[in-house]
Amino acid sequence: MSAPARRADARPDALWSMEGSLRRRGFAAVAGADEAGRGACAGPLVAAACILPAGRRGRVPGLADSKLLTAAARERVYAEVVDRALAWSVVVVDVPELDERGMHVTNIEALRRAVGTLAVTPDYVLTDGFPVPGLAQPGLAVWKGDRVAACVAAASVLAKVTRDAMMVDLHGRFPHYEFDVHKGYITDLHTAALDRFGPCPEHRHRFVNVARARDAHAARTAPGTARGPMDDDGRVHQSPTPVENSR
Repeated sequence: MSAPARRADARPDALWSMEGSLRRRGFAAVAGADEAGRGACAGPLVAAACILPAGRRGRVPGLADSKLLTAAARERVYAEVVDRALAWSVVVVDVPELDERGMHVTNIEALRRAVGTLAVTPDYVLTDGFPVPGLAQPGLAVWKGDRVAACVAAASVLAKVTRDAMMVDLHGRFPHYEFDVHKGYITDLHTAALDRFGPCPEHRHRFVNVARARDAHAARTAPGTARGPMDDDGRVHQSPTPVENSR
């Protein structure tokens, strides 16, 4: 093997370098935390946390930011993460809690819950983008952390695969919204369905586009009565009123 080849092979993979640096400083168990669904206007928010082992076992094949992977690749990486992780956890926050408390507050709380429910107590926590106050451990919010820290990337895959499966299940309950295609995010397809049918119980009414569709649908179907679509048992779903810009 040539000298340049040996030097290339010896270079640390950038995705694992941050955790390696923290371990050298004495933080043996480094957890990453990330979420999926924060920007969606329908469906739950899912947060995940993960601690990968040091060494070769922690080098999950194909690991990357979940948004950069195909659905099939995410499934493969998900299985590897679950098999290799020292500890991992997933927390689901349903729409009623998101509407009641607001997206940012609930997002931070979900990340805190995910870290707090790990079976192994981490020594340090890396989070994607947002600082998470109230953790028992020191931590750092990393810009685009799911692209620069392996444990955060692993958490992003856990959260994304879990949430996507839930949105496919919701498609079975509310097929006219096609949640299996856009996963609750704002697309032309989703907007057209909202305009036609109004929101369902899985839509987040704090989002401006959902509140607008709710009010327009109510005006068309029952003038003078703020009504939403029916629940599965036939009861009319009453929509909360606060409105927040989608993010």
